[in-house]
Amino acid sequence: MAKKRESNETEQKTVSLKALAAHLQLSPATISLVINKSPRAQSIPKATQERIFEAARKLNYKPNFFARSLRSRRTFTVGVLVPEAREGYSTMVIRGIENYLLDAGYFYFMASHHRRPDLVDQYPRMLMERSVEGFIVIDTQLEQDVPLPIVTVSGHQKMSGVTNIVLDHQRAADLALRHLYELGHRDIAFMKGQSFSSDTEVRWDAICRAARALKLDMPPELCVELLEDTISPELGIPVMDEVLKRGHPFTAVFAYNDLSAIGAIHSLREAGLRVPEDVSVIGFDDIPLAAFQNPSLTTVRQPLEEMGAAAARTLVDRIQGTIDLPDEIRVEPELAVRKSTGPAPAASSRTARKSIG
Repeated sequence: MAKKRESNETEQKTVSLKALAAHLQLSPATISLVINKSPRAQSIPKATQERIFEAARKLNYKPNFFARSLRSRRTFTVGVLVPEAREGYSTMVIRGIENYLLDAGYFYFMASHHRRPDLVDQYPRMLMERSVEGFIVIDTQLEQDVPLPIVTVSGHQKMSGVTNIVLDHQRAADLALRHLYELGHRDIAFMKGQSFSSDTEVRWDAICRAARALKLDMPPELCVELLEDTISPELGIPVMDEVLKRGHPFTAVFAYNDLSAIGAIHSLREAGLRVPEDVSVIGFDDIPLAAFQNPSLTTVRQPLEEMGAAAARTLVDRIQGTIDLPDEIRVEPELAVRKSTGPAPAASSRTARKSIG
């Protein structure tokens, strides 16, 4: 029993930087550059870096964070501002942020402001009091100047010193509407996002341009705006009910996001309509839930984790001042075609289905 306890203690024992350097026959400075992912470590051969990390794991080397902070006079901590950290868009972006920051040796504080103006104003100051070195701001409009490096995801704000990570919304709208158009759909219902969502106006303008290019009408009867502040499929039910009540024929729905698309499918089924036989539905984002709906949801895929990782990488680069960075980094969408879209029904079938409502 004593031998087993002694063995466990040996396994848990950590080695110093000096001991690790002696084991690898490298200088402590070289090991420190690699372990701390310093920009200067790029000049060290990759094989040497891999050997350092492998030995650090094997010998249970743990960098001294406080010593590192005192030497560099830095905290290696950033702040992340987000409306809400619940399932969907934000959590996927945060996952990408977290993965990159962990690998880069950074810690982060996350604050959910629930779109309250007072919290959007207070949280940056509170996080600066905790010595964060910069901010990643997700789907949030900052109303004040913050004297630290900032990277936004879907921010669409033109601010000096701020890099915006944005989706190519025009490409996204073109992909979605071209898909429906090629399936024969000409009467399409459109959901616009809530007024508080950062992407709403940019995406809506892109949809309008894509519709004009295809000579698709957007009658007011088929255009609705999301109102509720919820990240539940219930988001799409009342607006889809409203479109059905108006009585204007349509064969497809282009929803603002996947949750509203899932709610729209529920509403359509309650009205006796089949998806996609009677009405095709296309969403936006490609959250994990989208592929497991019945039918699985066709959607515009935002590379949300990649956007989060790009935001974290850009912020670290801004903090370290290693490279010149653009004001905007644009990422490309993809169309994930699944089972919720299909050929437009014949006019006779459409009329018969309309009478059911």
